[in-house]
Amino acid sequence: MVFARVASLLSLGALLSSSLTPVAAFAADAPAAAKPAAAATPAQEAPIDPNATIATVNGQKITVADVQKAAANVPPQLRQLPEKMILPMLVKQMVDQKAIQILAHQEKLQDKPEVQEAMQHAADNALQSAWLSDQVKPLLTDDAIKAYYDKNYASKKPEEEVHARHILVKTEAEAKDIIAKLKGGANFGTLAEKLSTDTGSAKQNGGDLGWFKKGDMIPAFSDAAFAMKPNTYSQTPVKTQYGWHVIQVLETRTAPVPKLDEVKDKIRQDILQKGISDAVAKAEKAVKIVRYDPTTGKPLPDAPETPAAAPAKP
Repeated sequence: MVFARVASLLSLGALLSSSLTPVAAFAADAPAAAKPAAAATPAQEAPIDPNATIATVNGQKITVADVQKAAANVPPQLRQLPEKMILPMLVKQMVDQKAIQILAHQEKLQDKPEVQEAMQHAADNALQSAWLSDQVKPLLTDDAIKAYYDKNYASKKPEEEVHARHILVKTEAEAKDIIAKLKGGANFGTLAEKLSTDTGSAKQNGGDLGWFKKGDMIPAFSDAAFAMKPNTYSQTPVKTQYGWHVIQVLETRTAPVPKLDEVKDKIRQDILQKGISDAVAKAEKAVKIVRYDPTTGKPLPDAPETPAAAPAKP
């Protein structure tokens, strides 16, 4: 069967690492998944030509190169399946898409205003992504990642970390009542699960916030937590913008400086985000922008630029 031969000669790893696959990953929020190693190509088999036809739909070709591009969008969980299953699935998906496109053209759906608008929107997004890719890709070099690591990690002193949990309530009186219960022998985790108004996962975990550095939390919370000793809880309520906290410090430690491999994905993401932000600013400066009052239709005066404030961290 043709799919068996394709699978034997062209592994998913090879598809994903192909030079034909465009790289324009800006969602991302999340680091790229590790790619499976390419299977060895049998010595007796010649490589498949990227232009080789895998299927046709009404005479329209689907080639190996088309499958290579589709493989770049395979979700990480799907890559765990055997390649002999994934490749036929990709081809079937592409055949189905081609069939739908052919019927849509036959029915003149491309002439509908709403479809034309959607197609133009998709084209605009593709053009925008291509420009951002050209601006940012040159920044993501090994040298740039190493320089970022040296500046932001290797040159920094090891930081203190605290492992703590908390109970968040609306009023100081409630916080004082919780402290009284703790002094009477109540279990901190039980009180957190029962009384805390924290909407995050900490409530379900007995108020546990895990390990954090001083800069990871808002100042009032960090100042209180880092001033405490292990196995103690706050004797007075701690006020923040979120309410009143009772904090328990479980452990403290000095966090080692991470190795480059441990933070490489995060560094790439940081460089990527800054690169996109700089590119957007560059685009705005290169064009004339006029904003209008929608109620009067008159141009609005240019607003003074203000630096973005760092978001508060709960």
